[in-house]
Amino acid sequence: MNKIGWCAGIEQAGLLADIGLDYIECALSSLQLEEEEAFAGKLALYLSSPVKVRAMNLFAPADMMLIGPQRDGERIRKYVSLSGEAAARIGAGIVVLGSGRARMVPDGWERRRAEAEMLECLGRIADEWRGSGVTLAIEPLNHKESNLINSVAEAASLAKQVNSPAVRILADLYHMDEEDEPLETLAAHKEWIAHIHVADTGRLAPGTGTYPYEQFAGILREIGYEGMVSAECKWPDTVDGVQSSISFMQQMFDRKE
Repeated sequence: MNKIGWCAGIEQAGLLADIGLDYIECALSSLQLEEEEAFAGKLALYLSSPVKVRAMNLFAPADMMLIGPQRDGERIRKYVSLSGEAAARIGAGIVVLGSGRARMVPDGWERRRAEAEMLECLGRIADEWRGSGVTLAIEPLNHKESNLINSVAEAASLAKQVNSPAVRILADLYHMDEEDEPLETLAAHKEWIAHIHVADTGRLAPGTGTYPYEQFAGILREIGYEGMVSAECKWPDTVDGVQSSISFMQQMFDRKE
């Protein structure tokens, strides 16, 4: 059965614990890993969270570039090491590499070179995180957020080239809808999917729009996906809205047929 979580700040952990959520997914970049004193304070909050931090998104800090002329290879190397260690200490088994700005191919930068730089980063993660219990999930983003890795198929192609159990992919219902990517793509790349994100129409909370949840959840059951499913969306206006959305997700995903 799937575990149901929500992408939120650690300050929302108490509320989500009271509602009965399985886990919270927090931003890796919020740990301030490159600032030792700040990180120590953040780590204490994560370790004492009333609901477990089982996944982390927003891999790269706002000022870090993974590709392009501003890319700092030595900084990336250190950050990859720090991030793997931190996620393992917290107990987060999944770290999501979305970070659309960090992987944006700059104007005039050769796409083949950008892809090679991304593969180098993924390869370093695979080497550093091997055996740690932490898996990187490459997140496809729609073209409004990044111009590199815009489909489940493209993410799977990169993961296959890295060919490591520490690097897998994520499927996000919102981005798939934005890109008109067929849901059947999930079955084509089922062995590479390690994590799921969901939202609903307008990137609002699951259950509030018209996304094809029955079909999406049905395909996940058909391919035997039993991992985590996180809501990554705009925060509802009320606590009742959060509870209603979680109940909807549990109905859709936390069941066997």
